[in-house]
Amino acid sequence: MASKRDYYEVLGINKSATDAEIKKAYRKMAKKYHPDANPGDKVAEEKFKEVSEAYEILSDPQKKAAYDQYGHAAFEGGMGGAGGFTGNFSGMDMGDIFGDIFGGFGGGFSDIFGGGSSRRNGPSRGSDLQMNMTITFEESMFGCKKEINIPVSETCSQCGGSGAKKGTSPVNCTKCGGTGRVRVSKQTPFGVMASERVCPDCGGEGKIIKEKCPHCGGRGNVEVKKNITVDIPKGIMHGQSIRKNGMGGAGQKGGPNGDLYIKINVMPSKQFRRDGNDLYTEAAINIVQATLGDEITIPTIDGEEKYTIKPGTQPETKITLRGKGAYNVRNDKMRGNLVVTLKVIVPTDLKQNQKDLLQKFGDTLTDKNTKKKGFFDKMFS
Repeated sequence: MASKRDYYEVLGINKSATDAEIKKAYRKMAKKYHPDANPGDKVAEEKFKEVSEAYEILSDPQKKAAYDQYGHAAFEGGMGGAGGFTGNFSGMDMGDIFGDIFGGFGGGFSDIFGGGSSRRNGPSRGSDLQMNMTITFEESMFGCKKEINIPVSETCSQCGGSGAKKGTSPVNCTKCGGTGRVRVSKQTPFGVMASERVCPDCGGEGKIIKEKCPHCGGRGNVEVKKNITVDIPKGIMHGQSIRKNGMGGAGQKGGPNGDLYIKINVMPSKQFRRDGNDLYTEAAINIVQATLGDEITIPTIDGEEKYTIKPGTQPETKITLRGKGAYNVRNDKMRGNLVVTLKVIVPTDLKQNQKDLLQKFGDTLTDKNTKKKGFFDKMFS
């Protein structure tokens, strides 16, 4: 049989540790190795037994004194049962020891052991809901109003939200006494452990409706269809959401409704591409315009805009029109920029006389010294 580790080593403390430090160390180790946090992990289960045994000895002043003097030998033989670990948790505050083991799951582990004793029979807020809405690119640029028809939960006018038939009221659950929780004792390898569970009769509500309201079926709320107006702000982006307060799931027991989130899907534009609040587009020019310069029209979301390109403009030149991009959804007085890429279009169906003229022009651009051909030589050779 393997020798036992030193109890102080098991808890990661020294012999001068105070009661509070011993308890704190045990809480940390119990949280790490508790079987409920490590389902099916035999190693963790053995570790949990080990730290629990160490805590039982070191948390008891008399047992701690005996252990400090004689070590494990103080509990061998008839001095404390099998290994000195009785597995009796009756003197421990389970809600305190395990209160934070499952703190992230629906009320925390303290509720299971009676530390929280939370009740669900009070008013509670309804859940938030989400729906999708598709709008055009233009609507996203300038904003719009949309009418939608949605189901909305309202407090039942017949029972006032209680769920009970008019003239009656919910009564306290006899099984849990109105607390919504029942105490259960269970034999475990560590002894008898008392825990709390949601009352199976009332589902944790603490109340039972004997005669349900016929109008709402005992739910306390009814669903009605409503037309509501959704204001789409200027510059809203694909994937952003609009919140409508109180239009979500029904609250319980008189609690407020949740909110409705409307997720916006923006249809793509054939003309523009959006990146942040900046817009990107293209404008076509011919080789004469690129060479000599010209006044062209550029498409913007506000309409066509005149722009003068410089002589000798190169293909793929980018020009920026400031303040001609998308509106900032949080401040519609601010706008992004419009970035335009100039595409030089090369003709493909020239007549012979046009080719001759261009060829003559190309000859004037030929570098006679290096014998390299110019742009027009390459086009028509």
